[in-house]
Amino acid sequence: MVIFSVYVVNKAGGLIYQYDNYVPRAEAEKTFSYPLDLVLKHHDEKVVVSFGQRDGIRVGHAVLSINGVDVIGKNTADGKDTLEYLKDAANYPVSIRFGRARLSSNEKLMLASMFHSCELFDQNLKSSLEIAEKAGNFGAGS
Repeated sequence: MVIFSVYVVNKAGGLIYQYDNYVPRAEAEKTFSYPLDLVLKHHDEKVVVSFGQRDGIRVGHAVLSINGVDVIGKNTADGKDTLEYLKDAANYPVSIRFGRARLSSNEKLMLASMFHSCELFDQNLKSSLEIAEKAGNFGAGS
């Protein structure tokens, strides 16, 4: 069994500690000519593939780099908008690296808050079972 992430959440729902055992898996790099045969769009501050799959590139994969320049959010490290850069035919041929993007801080907090909900469910279930046990198998008066 592999542990991918560790989250320590207090009873109030605050994230105390988080550790990611992040190993990028399926990364695919391909050189494209104009026009690009994949449909890309902005999603959660990332540029992702929304339609079209080929050569290990899948729907949901994010653009990680263009011509060796890392893509951070919607822009390259040079500050150019990724989608605008890819719309310009003068920039082709272009080498694009795709893969699963790392979780943002907000996504990590949302994931941790789901664990807090599980803890609350467990506490409510425990008290409900105690009440049911005191009442007997079929409730009071059976």
